[in-house]
Amino acid sequence: MPDVILRLALPSPLRRLFDYRAPAGVDAAQLQPGMRLRVPFGRREMIGVLIEVTDHTDVPLDKLRPASALLDPTSPIPESMFKLCLWTAQYYQHGLGDTLSWALPVLLRQGEPAEARQERFWQIAPGAQLDDPRIARAPRQREALTTLAQHPHGVAHQLLSKLQLSKDSLDLLLAKALVTVEVRRHAPVERHDRWLAQPELPLNSEQRAAFEAVRAGFDSFHAFLLAGVTGSGKTEVYLQLIRETLEAGKQALVLIPEINLGPQTLARFEQRFNARIALLHSAVNDRERLDAWLAARDGEADIIIGTRSALFTPMKNPGLIIIDEEHDGSYKQQEGLRYHARDLALVRARQENIPILLGSATPSLESLHNAYTGRYGLLRLEHRAGGAQQPKFMRLDVKSRPLDSGISGPMQQAIGQTLERGQQVLVFLNRRGFAPTLLCHDCGWLSECPRCDARTTVHQRSGELRCHHCGHVERVPRQCPKCGTKDLRPVGAGTERAEERLTTLFPDYPVLRVDRDSTSRKDAMNQLFATIQRGQPCILVGTQMLAKGHHFPRVTLVSILDADGGLFSGDFRASERMAQLIVQVAGRAGRAEEPGKVIIQTHLAEHPLLVQLTEQGYFAFAEQAISERRAAGLPPFSHLALLRAEAHKPGQAEGFLDEACSAAEQLLAQMGPNSIELLGPVPAPMERRAGRYRAQLLVQAGARAQLHRLLNAWMLQLEQMPSGRQVRWSLDVDPVDLY
Repeated sequence: MPDVILRLALPSPLRRLFDYRAPAGVDAAQLQPGMRLRVPFGRREMIGVLIEVTDHTDVPLDKLRPASALLDPTSPIPESMFKLCLWTAQYYQHGLGDTLSWALPVLLRQGEPAEARQERFWQIAPGAQLDDPRIARAPRQREALTTLAQHPHGVAHQLLSKLQLSKDSLDLLLAKALVTVEVRRHAPVERHDRWLAQPELPLNSEQRAAFEAVRAGFDSFHAFLLAGVTGSGKTEVYLQLIRETLEAGKQALVLIPEINLGPQTLARFEQRFNARIALLHSAVNDRERLDAWLAARDGEADIIIGTRSALFTPMKNPGLIIIDEEHDGSYKQQEGLRYHARDLALVRARQENIPILLGSATPSLESLHNAYTGRYGLLRLEHRAGGAQQPKFMRLDVKSRPLDSGISGPMQQAIGQTLERGQQVLVFLNRRGFAPTLLCHDCGWLSECPRCDARTTVHQRSGELRCHHCGHVERVPRQCPKCGTKDLRPVGAGTERAEERLTTLFPDYPVLRVDRDSTSRKDAMNQLFATIQRGQPCILVGTQMLAKGHHFPRVTLVSILDADGGLFSGDFRASERMAQLIVQVAGRAGRAEEPGKVIIQTHLAEHPLLVQLTEQGYFAFAEQAISERRAAGLPPFSHLALLRAEAHKPGQAEGFLDEACSAAEQLLAQMGPNSIELLGPVPAPMERRAGRYRAQLLVQAGARAQLHRLLNAWMLQLEQMPSGRQVRWSLDVDPVDLY
């Protein structure tokens, strides 16, 4: 009988598989792809995933080591998810082992059983009497026994405190054999016979048309773009489509861009549905994540809500995928496996033959182009739900006007008038901290990060200078490190400085700051939003965290303190991001019966982009931007891959990229006629970051197939280059950030 060889994917950046013998005592006939095995790797052990069983290997048989143990009786990874991981690894030119590692919950990567949590359950013992004389003089024990008697299936140990059951009392009852303890898994919650926990809202004609269009495509793969202005009721369309999905006996996957949207999304779904809902994002602990993953895989969760990594959650009966705020850059993973969750969701929907709905008030230009060319069905919601009016835009030219902590006089006046009417104000500034940098007024010294080509930000409350790129922190100096004088001044304004000044200007109203610093504590975001939802007049100061999907019915004025940043960037996507951010922030105003107003402070009030955006709207801007991309041959009219490299010494990264560029040129010459250009290598826009010198090489192709043909051959060569071992390098297919 020929030797049985197991070909495994290991969590390694290497784009190759590893061969092992079967573990002792394991019948090769029981092995199937997707099973996990513990294997020796060098001096340590790793958890690998079986890809195939074969009878041949390029490794000498006497060098093959046996796997240590088989961890699964059956594959924990469903075939559909296994297929998606294979496609992902190939498309993004990433190691299959590392791709599977990104896709699996942490506990499965560590070799834990693919089983739901086992827990202790306390219940009353058979034959136990509530009036047992042994507890006649023990009121707490009597109360505990009475409570357990009301739960014939037992009480989970983690719920004891919620039911005010004392562990000491239960231990005494256990010693008297009046209660028993059983270790078992939570029984899956039964499906409710009625899905709706509250009535649905009536759909207007636009919402109804969108709902009917998607429902008509429920029996197969269809992609739809729901392009609805802010406040147009996209979520209600989602909810009613999910109800249809549940009634068909299927599951729905809903992706959201940010963790902070999770609790409010979950609350809204729980209010609407009698459904089993699983929530997955990076703030969920490892055990909870595995339980949710297993519940979705086994059909015990009806709705799965999560951020980008939730895309890899298997579903027993998939029925619908929804990507909310599909334009958001958070869907792109920026390290390791650099996948885009929106794009992969489309691949998954096609593989599983189910509909997918992408929703946004400011769709990405790629998605709009796909809709305009017929690849997606385009569904428009052009009116706000409930008859609310779109906010009115006003460009406030601040050239030559004095700015008080970044706030002009007319802006202060508008804020004061809004507060006096009993309404709320949102002040948007996409810079956290007190000031972008610290300046010596005598010699011109500026506070700079010792590890990056960037200035450190002043955080006045903590008395620190922080680099927002690498995390470097130091104390604010008392005197200039260069000339020794003490006249150090913070330059520019961040959210901290705006908050401080607004508190002084409007002492009778609360000022609430919403940024990464103020919401780092657990539950801080929920507490802030609870205060806002009470509806009392207040000022919200924040970064783009405020722009995404939040409903603030009492906000009638949005003040954008600085709109000029995206007008002069070297990144071709900067203007698109700026337009999306302005429209999303503006969408927080006037969502109820009171009309909203948006004031944009700018030094470039007549800039064509700002004029078009504020007077004609996002879709006019987008159509113009798409035509410009077409003329320039930029995505979506071309396809990109970015090879990045970084090293501790200057020149090393460029040296590797020069060699990589030469190899690519030779491959292109062998390919024959093609539409591929190599741009670079060049230093990265921020050349030094976290102590490393960075450079990049951009590959641009007119056809996706040509690009991947090059990448397949090129990556094999790059992995063999000696110079590649002296640098840290990575390939980003379809990059969204050229920095």
